[in-house]
Amino acid sequence: MPGQRPAVNTQTKVLDTVQGRLLCIADIRGNLSHLNALAAEANAKAIIHTGDFGFIDTASLDRISDRTLRHLIMYSPLITMPHRTRILAPENSPSAIREMITTSQTPLLSEFPRLLSGQIKLSVPVYTVYGACEDVAVIERFRAGQYNIENLHVIDEATTRCIDIGGVKFRLLGLGGAFVPHKLFDNGDGQATIAGGQGTMWTTALQVGELVDTAQRVYDATETRILVSHASPGREGLMAQLALAVKADLTISAGLHFRYPTSYNEFSVQADFEGFRSKLLSSKENFEKIWDAVKSQVEAVLDDNQKILLEKALSVVERIPPPISAGGSADENAWKNCWNWNLTDAAFGQLVLDIKEGRVNAEMRSQGFNYAYRRQSTPTTAGPAGPDSGLPVPPSQNQPGSGVTAPGSTVPTKPGTPAFSKSSTPAPNAKPTSPAPTNEPDNGSPDKDKDSQKKDKKKQKEKEKKAERAAERASTSQNGDLNGQEGGKKDKVKVDITGVEGSIGTDDNLAVSPSAETGGHTPTSRRGPRNPYTLFVKHLPVPVTEDEIKEFFGEAKTGIVNVKIPQSYQGGSKTQRHIAYVEFGDEEAMKAGLTKKGEKLRDATPQVSIADDNREPGGGRGRGRGGYAMRGLQAAGLGRQPSGRGKPPTDDN
Repeated sequence: MPGQRPAVNTQTKVLDTVQGRLLCIADIRGNLSHLNALAAEANAKAIIHTGDFGFIDTASLDRISDRTLRHLIMYSPLITMPHRTRILAPENSPSAIREMITTSQTPLLSEFPRLLSGQIKLSVPVYTVYGACEDVAVIERFRAGQYNIENLHVIDEATTRCIDIGGVKFRLLGLGGAFVPHKLFDNGDGQATIAGGQGTMWTTALQVGELVDTAQRVYDATETRILVSHASPGREGLMAQLALAVKADLTISAGLHFRYPTSYNEFSVQADFEGFRSKLLSSKENFEKIWDAVKSQVEAVLDDNQKILLEKALSVVERIPPPISAGGSADENAWKNCWNWNLTDAAFGQLVLDIKEGRVNAEMRSQGFNYAYRRQSTPTTAGPAGPDSGLPVPPSQNQPGSGVTAPGSTVPTKPGTPAFSKSSTPAPNAKPTSPAPTNEPDNGSPDKDKDSQKKDKKKQKEKEKKAERAAERASTSQNGDLNGQEGGKKDKVKVDITGVEGSIGTDDNLAVSPSAETGGHTPTSRRGPRNPYTLFVKHLPVPVTEDEIKEFFGEAKTGIVNVKIPQSYQGGSKTQRHIAYVEFGDEEAMKAGLTKKGEKLRDATPQVSIADDNREPGGGRGRGRGGYAMRGLQAAGLGRQPSGRGKPPTDDN
């Protein structure tokens, strides 16, 4: 009769009333004999698992599609890499692959048949939801009671368990399957509310409704509720709404396949409460688009009990906390009090909940982030790298487009294509023979007025900068290949991106990589961290001494600890630049120095400002606008070019 539903499948298991540990893992992927080892290592009283568990029996192979089968083989921890390569060889047909799986002496997809037969026994209780790659027929047999394995509890929308451990009663509410929005109203080969087919399983709207119904029927204010799901509430707004509807205190999920577990609440990852509401509103909007498209078809085939479950599912979608601006208050349970964990695959890490006297402590472990490849691929100054040197070989003109990439990098590149390309400018092949400009100031003559003196100074500065850039281009052309062409010859630009994953930007720290033949190494800055109390002074007269600069600051000079006047290299000789970096002992002394804006130093009016960390103090080759690397890129046509309007780009910017 309508309204009469079977009793909820629930049990309470008392593990330890004083203290206990719960091991939480994801995606064991059929390596079920490893569960006992993991439990012993963590000293756990029980295991909570968030799928994929490996629910595949001996008859499942015939129901799994070719595409899903290849996926299972690719990620099975039961198959060694050489064996996997042989199975997935291009010449093997789908039938040949199935034959290899069937005739194998050891299980290749899952040890579940051994668990079912009793060859493998679980040493501690295991509470699991099913994942995305499981056989729906196996789950149906658990629901029907045909499969019953000691210490294995499948948690789903109709089945719940309570664990009493360490002074806390945990109510486990589970939802399995992948979250695929366009399949929310498709049961596939599943019966009742369970959905799946061809070796995959997914979540449905009726499952969501039945889980809400189960949570309401077993509600106990003395329990702490954990929503265990394969899909992540952090990624899927509907799952976050479900956690809100079932009054979850904690959520444990998988499905993102990170190499490091994440721990968060919405308060920690959203800018404000409206950000959290926007996430839920977006989920509601997406659901309603699908529901509007299938509403008439779905309602026509539902029985009375299914209509009740559908109404409960729709109530989850409508579960949006009211805005604070409208007089409502932030829902503390969803916004701050509900804590979420998203787990790594079992092969990479785990979460352990240590419960004692009612308090829950969390321990997360993983293989961590691997940056070892960066150290291994760092260029060396000992000499040229070669195939026998054991050192990384930088790109050469015989290897167009080659570069150093991190192991496991997935950045796609086409053979023979450089990392990036831009329009190039011709590069000179020889050093300019013009003499180095003098650094003597032009004081003018009696027959010149002030305007002509200024024009002469500007012209002089232009000549200096042009000569400097020409020398740099010639030097760079000799030390490394430039991506220009002259006389029909093409050269290549090679930027050293050792240890950098992803796309290449125009960062000033990029350096032009020397060719392997020269044995040179990538120029790097040798400056240490800058004094945070440094002032940048420009428009200085030249030549100028450190004492003159100190006197310019008047009484503030007592706080000066160092003065740096950068030098330019032109034609083999040094010339002072019109800038300086003045370092002070503390912030107050630096502020006193800032008051000297607008005052005179000889015939010049220096400008004073707080030094920008992006500027490079010191001087000499490799300093200035972007340093050595940026000027090399400019010469190749890959960076910003100077305006050429007579104003020195570094000194005046």
